Amino acid sequence: MAYVAGSSTGRDGTRPGSRGENVPPPERTSLSARARDAVRQRIVDRRYPQGARLVEREVAEELRMSRVPVREALRALVGEGLLELLPHSGVRVRRLERADVEHLYEVWEPLAVQASRLAARRVARAAPGEELPGTVALRTSLERAEQAARADEGAREVAAHTAFHEDIVALSGNPMLARTMEQLSGQLQLLFGMREEPEHMRAQHAVMFRHIAAGDEESAAASTLLHVRDSRTVALRSLFDDA
Repeated sequence: MAYVAGSSTGRDGTRPGSRGENVPPPERTSLSARARDAVRQRIVDRRYPQGARLVEREVAEELRMSRVPVREALRALVGEGLLELLPHSGVRVRRLERADVEHLYEVWEPLAVQASRLAARRVARAAPGEELPGTVALRTSLERAEQAARADEGAREVAAHTAFHEDIVALSGNPMLARTMEQLSGQLQLLFGMREEPEHMRAQHAVMFRHIAAGDEESAAASTLLHVRDSRTVALRSLFDDA
């Protein structure tokens, strides 16, 4: 869930590139981001299974990169909660325990509800007859999810569902919400890929979209609340055999 920061200064008040500031070159930042995305995708699609130890040198060889951007990527994914540090050295893919899933939903629920509310508010404030680009993006993600479901392409369907929720956050127009949700993105993708996606939950996305596109804040929020709570129930049943 990307966002664009508009400030020309860093968090410490210095400007990027000023003398003494430890700012990585843009090309290294780009490589680090590519490495992070590549490792995250391998975790999400379970090429790197839960509990697997990741060796920096081996990951760098697999990605055909130097070890520096890979090291930065692994550190970032520790921060996202997808990897965890080993007691002595290295990292491993974090195992999702029941408490992890419950904690994730406790945080995601109010954020998802507020994102839908704000997205609907932006639509309502648009000029009459105007369709915002964010609304078009939501419809596109819905269509891609339906196409993937009909083709029984699970990975593509997960990607489309993830994009749908990210599109709502983008449409909300709140950069602080976007930054907060970005921290949850990897864990949510992992969770979506591990649990079932019943047909009624796909239908809930369509209902959410309809309310957002109509600019109906409270209906958008209510339908999102129902969806997230159903998602939690399905996740716990799929992963931990809840009745």
